[in-house]
Amino acid sequence: MVALAGWALSSQAAPPEQQREPQKYEIPYRLTDTQHVLVRAKLNGKGPFNLILDTGAPAVFITKNVAKKAGVKLDDKGWGTFERFELEGGAVLEKVKTRVEDLVQIDGMNGLGLAGVELHGVIGYNVLARFRIEYDFRADKLTFQSLKGFDPPAPERIEAKGGDDIQTMGPMIKMLAALSGIKPNFEVTPRGFVGIEVDDTEGKLVVKKVLPDSPAQKAGIRPGDMIESVKAMKVKNSPELLGVLEKLGVGTSVKFTVGRDGKSEDIVVELGKGL
Repeated sequence: MVALAGWALSSQAAPPEQQREPQKYEIPYRLTDTQHVLVRAKLNGKGPFNLILDTGAPAVFITKNVAKKAGVKLDDKGWGTFERFELEGGAVLEKVKTRVEDLVQIDGMNGLGLAGVELHGVIGYNVLARFRIEYDFRADKLTFQSLKGFDPPAPERIEAKGGDDIQTMGPMIKMLAALSGIKPNFEVTPRGFVGIEVDDTEGKLVVKKVLPDSPAQKAGIRPGDMIESVKAMKVKNSPELLGVLEKLGVGTSVKFTVGRDGKSEDIVVELGKGL
């Protein structure tokens, strides 16, 4: 199953911890041009921000600029706390500790535009350890399963700043990029969304769910419809569907041909605002 619905958040209060079953989340990701796993998150309701998954990092690290945008207050050692940490795909954590620091690696990649997208930080152990994560690079989403009752220990002290030589690398790379005329292009067109969930069933792509008030519902797509083609291109599975839709922006009109009651029907969907 693949969700094409942007944020999937529950409005109901979570049950008591002792009654709560482990939850699974389908977290959209992409590989950057540098082959890092990148996800998007809202921090204190701001964003979304582009964060790299880093199993070697002890905590979440964000840049000073992002901390300011998210309204994170720092202690005298450079630590702050997100009241709400929300991954695209529905996983929400509260009271997440973060280190605020302009990392050399992030500065360097952004200065040269190496990742192909502007990076805002990394997600480390204090968030990743809360989930069992399944990586399948043939799919467009990672599976995050919450670990019931597990609370990772607080991050160890991070005091060392490193030698002056390594700390000057980030600004130096920015300067070299400017002197060489390299201008990273981080222009992002907001991606549109349809508002459906689909299943690959016996070689057929079937609409499993249509979100209320979504572009798909307004256009007339219904659960049970079999998607035959999009923009006159045949689609047989969810990766093919995503391949057609992934670069289409908000407001784009897209013709879906669906099978319903033994007949084919054309439905034009105007893509809405995604994450």
